[in-house]
Amino acid sequence: MPRLVMKFGGTSVADLSRIRNAAEKVKREVERGYDVAVVVSAMSGKTNELVGWVREVSPFYDAREYDAVVSSGENVTAGLMALTLQEIGVPARSWQGWQVPLRTTSAHGAARIEEIDTTALAQKFDEGLHAVIAGFQGISPEGRITTLGRGGSDTSAVAFAAALGAERCDIYTDVDGVYTTDPRITQKARKLQRIAYEEMLELASLGAKVLQTRSVELAMRYNVRLQVLSSFSDEPGTLVCAEEEIMESNVVSGVAYSRDEAKVTLIGVADRPGVAAGIFGPLAEAGINVDMIVQNISEDGLTDMTFSCPVDEVARARKALDAALADGKLAFREVVTDTETAKVSIVGIGMRSHSGVAQKMFATLAAEGVNIKVITTSEIKVSVLIDRKYMELAVQALHDAFGLEKAA
Repeated sequence: MPRLVMKFGGTSVADLSRIRNAAEKVKREVERGYDVAVVVSAMSGKTNELVGWVREVSPFYDAREYDAVVSSGENVTAGLMALTLQEIGVPARSWQGWQVPLRTTSAHGAARIEEIDTTALAQKFDEGLHAVIAGFQGISPEGRITTLGRGGSDTSAVAFAAALGAERCDIYTDVDGVYTTDPRITQKARKLQRIAYEEMLELASLGAKVLQTRSVELAMRYNVRLQVLSSFSDEPGTLVCAEEEIMESNVVSGVAYSRDEAKVTLIGVADRPGVAAGIFGPLAEAGINVDMIVQNISEDGLTDMTFSCPVDEVARARKALDAALADGKLAFREVVTDTETAKVSIVGIGMRSHSGVAQKMFATLAAEGVNIKVITTSEIKVSVLIDRKYMELAVQALHDAFGLEKAA
């Protein structure tokens, strides 16, 4: 029988009535002839509650015990979902990560998947049992429970779809698909029927919250077809698939934004070989997520280096840079930060074969009086850093300029 993976996020299983609603969707797919593996998150709010308990008990906690506690939320949901399915006539059993087993690295709290042994799952499918799997968790080489980090249930679901050779991986959430931009910013936002892996990966990394970046990377690597749907309606969703499956698309597919960005500039950096490594090495060691990078033209042997990072990482970035300065590993005159910026990006595979897209973006922003602080580009995206107060205006203007309310 064909196999299908169905993943339900925290809001989709927030209480028993929503678990019943999700179970009915599973039953519908079972009746269509699928062997179904259901991957579940913890009930909405439970993971934060568990994390709070751990931190209250032990501010400097043992990461192994942290994972043991935090992973329990998914165990509860998996058991309740299996029981609910049994009650509506769907033979099912629950699986914890270690029971599958889903093998991971030993990096507790941020483990990476290494292998999924599907032998036991396949045997139970042959016996007519459907699987309900606790997402977000696995087992380390030492035999300890691990968790996969933020958005780990999405990653679990895609990994299981790849390992099981599933026809599709359906991600059920509180939105009914992927939109050209955030509908809360412009009512003209349009739901996309299909989007290419590369576009979805860019949108996810640039601020779109629909899918977790790691899950999209995994889907692209193993060619897993992803479908984003709403748990609360029967509307068709958005299919994330290979570029070859998309007949026609707009030059630009979507406008993404990240509201809480900061611009950090090192002034008076010695312009010599290795200076970039000297700056970004300490930042990487401190776990700073650096994005846009610009180096000015050198003058009198000195240059300025600018980069962007999340606002909540600015203090750690400054600490890392000051430590490098004190150790003599780096030389600069001062650090200037601007914490009132936002990043706005346009994304589209059509940009590969069309010229003038960046110019149109810049002209549109100029017409609205929006000043650009930093620019970065790739083959299918252009991102700009602007004052945060103009972010919504910029998103609306770019959405209109590229006619995203209309299908290709």
